[in-house]
Amino acid sequence: MEAEVDKLELMFQKADSDLDYIQYRLEYEIKTNHPDSAGELTPLTEEEKTAAEQLKSHMPDL
Repeated sequence: MEAEVDKLELMFQKADSDLDYIQYRLEYEIKTNHPDSAGELTPLTEEEKTAAEQLKSHMPDL
């Protein structure tokens, strides 16, 4: 049972690392391809806010 939990923990750590990398790449692409708007953020839509809240409810560490 403990080995299965360890495997799941490693999977979540990898997923977290993958998401960090994706965020880094997206930020890099925005800064590189759209330097005039790199500092501007648009407000979240209601749908995006709802999706973020749903994710947060499943992952309390966020």
